[in-house]
Amino acid sequence: MKKLTRRWLKRELYKAYLEARKHKRHTKDVYLFEQNLEANLDQLCEDLFMRRYKPSRGIAFIIKVPVMREIFAAPFRDRIVHHFLYNMSYYWWDRRLENDSYSCRKGRGTLFGIKRLQHFIKSVSRDYTQKAYVVKLDIQGYFMSLSRKKLYERVCWGLDMQFSEERSMRGFLKYIWGEVIFDDPCKGVFIRGSKKDWRRLPRSKSLFRQPPGFGIVIGNLSSQLLSNIYLDALDRYVVHELGYKAYGRYVDDFFIVVDEAHLAQLKEDVKKIERFLKEELCLTLHPNKRYLQEAHKGVEFLGTVIYPGHIGVTRRFKNNFYKAAAEVSMGYRDVASMASYLGLAKHYDVMKLAKDVFEWYGWDYYY
Repeated sequence: MKKLTRRWLKRELYKAYLEARKHKRHTKDVYLFEQNLEANLDQLCEDLFMRRYKPSRGIAFIIKVPVMREIFAAPFRDRIVHHFLYNMSYYWWDRRLENDSYSCRKGRGTLFGIKRLQHFIKSVSRDYTQKAYVVKLDIQGYFMSLSRKKLYERVCWGLDMQFSEERSMRGFLKYIWGEVIFDDPCKGVFIRGSKKDWRRLPRSKSLFRQPPGFGIVIGNLSSQLLSNIYLDALDRYVVHELGYKAYGRYVDDFFIVVDEAHLAQLKEDVKKIERFLKEELCLTLHPNKRYLQEAHKGVEFLGTVIYPGHIGVTRRFKNNFYKAAAEVSMGYRDVASMASYLGLAKHYDVMKLAKDVFEWYGWDYYY
């Protein structure tokens, strides 16, 4: 790592700016920043270097697809800072994280997680010749329940390890992470849409209804990294202390696969996991999202259903596929957007679904 200087910082901020603007070039926020790009980057660099940086006010709104969720959109200037922090910390943490942490990691996305669960089931069941059981658990209101103090302590622990011999860099990054983590995005936020939209949102899904010091924004690049950093402790507890190797996690959804001989022990260990989350991480398992089932009956995970011999999809995936096709046919969506559905259909063994969708709208099917 090079010495912390204004020249180095500005170069890194420019890299972060290029990454932050991808697929955003036509938004008003990016356009205004680029109108005076050199001066704006210089000012951001100076504010960070002199430790005057404070996050700006964003926009809050509700989305309803695929599920109802509260979104805080940060200003472009702050998104550059998020990318900068990500670039500084991601690769060190990625080498430390468990292999079966799937969310927001290069080469370990949704498809990787689904294939890993399929692999674990086949391995534990000896290719479905013996009974295997899958426990699926979910953390209630995960992003909204995060303790910012504990999260910052964990981030600082990582920085102490990563930059053990670079005091100035370590202190500088701790300062910026502190500004991002402890910022209250609800203060002064601009509300887009009607406040009535929030009435149907459960209390555990909104930052506006959390006690002071808890909850981080969903969607920011920095938040995606922070969510993995925080639950690294859970992954290590389950894999190394409880000894479950057939384990995987995608954000706050996680699973454990065991054979019949270890099922009783797993039920007891779920209670240990619940205590660990509460005592160590201030988190709670969702009381209504705890599933135990025999693997051969089909296991739902990340929009798919894993059966013996193939991977199917959930009703939601099918409905979204038909909806996307309808929007393409009406000109609301670019036809290229169908490529992702076709790719997923190939991996999930549902090419007949893709053929049916194409035939329904009178399109030729050559995939």
